[in-house]
Formats: sequence, C-alpha cells, structure tokens
Amino acid sequence: MNFFINIALIVATVMCMELISWVMHKYLFHGPLWFIHKTHHQERHSFLELNDIFSIGFAALALWLMWIGHLSLDYLFWIGTGISIYGTIYFIFHDWFIHNRFKAFKSNNHYLKAIRRAHKIHHKSMEKNPAEEFGLLVVGKKWFRR
Repeated sequence: MNFFINIALIVATVMCMELISWVMHKYLFHGPLWFIHKTHHQERHSFLELNDIFSIGFAALALWLMWIGHLSLDYLFWIGTGISIYGTIYFIFHDWFIHNRFKAFKSNNHYLKAIRRAHKIHHKSMEKNPAEEFGLLVVGKKWFRR
C-alpha cells in the first residue's frame, strides 16, 4: 500500500510543480524577479545564464527534502523526488528540446510541437510584458492547431 501512496505523492508533486512553476513564472519571474529572469529572454552568450539560479534553488529544495526524509522514507522524501523528476522533465523539454542547450532531438510529435510553438511565442517579447504562455507541459489549445 505504501508503494502506491508514494507513487501517488510523486505524481501529485510533479503536477503541482507545473502549477507552481506557472504561477511563479507569471507573477514572480515576469514581476519582481524580472531582473534575473530577463537573462533567459536575451540572447545567450555563455552556457549558463543568471536565470539558472532558479533551477539551482529548486534542486536545492528537492535535495533538502529528500535528505530530511531519507531515513524513514517519509512524505518529504517523496515530495523531493517529485520535484527532482519535474526538474529532469524541465531540463529535457525546456533546456534541451526547446532552447537547444545541447544538440536538440527532432520530433514530429503533435504535443511536442505545440509546446515548442507556445514557448517560442512566450519568448517573442524580449520585455517583461506583454507575455503569454507561462507553462511548460500544459499549454493552450491554440498551439495544437496545425
């Protein structure tokens, strides 16, 4: 029974991270933390950008939760695991597939194309506002149209 509860906690955490990321992106990154996030909307001149500090922060939180819960494998461990899994998904979809930080893989997948389209529109503006499409894995229906 614990196995299924732990899996459910991981899945719920990944889903919550998409929502949390959307809210943070819209209201913090394109708000008071724009001075950091704007480096992600500008042309990159090196492999790293100041905006990567957010990923480092989430990774630190995940590791801290996993460390606190590792002895008893309590809920904190599984929440940290869910955050880590979301971070891995973020890295693959956002940094690798969308922004080509590494040689990108090609795909004709309808869902992946919609995510890429929505993110490209998000980056169309080099300014704090206007901006649209703040999610990573969930984007509006209009981006699925051919």
